[in-house]
Amino acid sequence: MSESMPIWSLIIEASWVVQLVMLSLLIASVVSWVMIFQRAILIRNAHQSLRAFEDRFWSGIDLGTLYREVATEPDPDCGAEHIFRVGFKEFTRLRQQTGADPDAVMEGAQRAMRVAMSREEEKLEANLPFLATVGSTSPYVGLFGTVIGIMNSFRGLANVHQATLASVAPGIAEALIATAMGLLAAIPAVVAYNSFSSRVENVVNRYDTFADEFSSILHRKAHTRVNQD
Repeated sequence: MSESMPIWSLIIEASWVVQLVMLSLLIASVVSWVMIFQRAILIRNAHQSLRAFEDRFWSGIDLGTLYREVATEPDPDCGAEHIFRVGFKEFTRLRQQTGADPDAVMEGAQRAMRVAMSREEEKLEANLPFLATVGSTSPYVGLFGTVIGIMNSFRGLANVHQATLASVAPGIAEALIATAMGLLAAIPAVVAYNSFSSRVENVVNRYDTFADEFSSILHRKAHTRVNQD
């Protein structure tokens, strides 16, 4: 009984088209795993930093004191801190202008916070479209390699007087490897994309909630000064 061919031998003996498909799937898989680890670390850090900043914000600390602290040592992973820092800076700048209208001050601060929140959302969602693309296209790329490999196997039967399973089995096996590699690239990318999308949505919703609550505090401060004047 002949020994079965190792997978590596099947890959080496595959046609150049199938090898190109396998190489592209391997590169996509490696890049996907790099991005998966990067996104996992970034989103975890963003969630932990958000929780820590919310604890400081609601501890009763003076907003001016908090602003000076975060401006001196900003946390690049904390989106809520960035939103607070940008909003409070714009609020203070507009409020110091002579005859500043409270509504105009609030509109400027809220606009600055919306821009900051959009940037934080873009940072969290970076590379997610690539994972979605790999997850949706890799099976079809692998299937393309499989079709080409099977076509080459059956074309090879034209030069064989007696067709047997042994004559076509290696070609079919190397073709199916392309499908397997497509699935191996797609499955982790799809799972990671769905998980990260849900976690990013949760963090962004908390950013939005924080921005609304912070706007309410700034609104009271802006109109309190008007009433005092």
